[in-house]
Amino acid sequence: MTKEATMGLVTDYITGVKNIVTQIEDTQMENIMKAVEICTNSILNENVVHLFGSGHSRMAVEEIYPRYGSFPGFHPMVELSLTNHHNVVGSNGQRQAIFLENVEGFGNVILSNYHFGGHDSMILFSNSGTGKVVVDIALGMKERGIPLIAVTSLAHSKMATSKHSSGKKLYELADVVIDNCTIPGDAMVKIDQLETPVGPGSTIGNTVIVNLIKCHVAKKLVENGKTPKVITSSVFVGEEESKKLFEESYEEYWASTRYL
Repeated sequence: MTKEATMGLVTDYITGVKNIVTQIEDTQMENIMKAVEICTNSILNENVVHLFGSGHSRMAVEEIYPRYGSFPGFHPMVELSLTNHHNVVGSNGQRQAIFLENVEGFGNVILSNYHFGGHDSMILFSNSGTGKVVVDIALGMKERGIPLIAVTSLAHSKMATSKHSSGKKLYELADVVIDNCTIPGDAMVKIDQLETPVGPGSTIGNTVIVNLIKCHVAKKLVENGKTPKVITSSVFVGEEESKKLFEESYEEYWASTRYL
């Protein structure tokens, strides 16, 4: 491993996670709040915040909506050909997904399936920010004049080379860049007598970031008189009310995405 790639390695995963959370709190809150303003504006204007990530970045997309403690206004764009990891080999295997991530123009095909509103925005997740599909999507947002929020690893991306013919990386195209504060290469735990590190941290960083955005957006919506329809566990509200909130949330999601 290069000297740069070993920077930030730890010998305990909990230590690595604490480092990520602390760095996000200390360095990323200003940009997180900029993202909150963009997302709130989209939802208050009856448009949506699109969410996209290929590979394991899909997990950040699903963390926002739909799940307990989440609400409509966010539109998950999940392309299974890029994110279905279950088979690993064989049909729909990892080799196919990795190949498709780097087919330039595929991102444009994905975007062609959607209509976009005048107050839409997007959060785009990519740890490296260098893949062809991700850069396709970012360029597509810029062409459409849609505010773009990037969640990425700046340390990794600045060391990596763009695979896109434009030479661009995600963080260079975004209106707001939020660093998930993971180290180059993502895996952060060094084990004696094992040459390569284990224990990736980007999912932790991404999850902290998206839930910070979600909570602050909910607060802003309430302050502006738009109470979000939150998917809520029966532990909080009882079985009947929980089912009612699920249905109301799904119906509001349908209404907010009907123009897509």
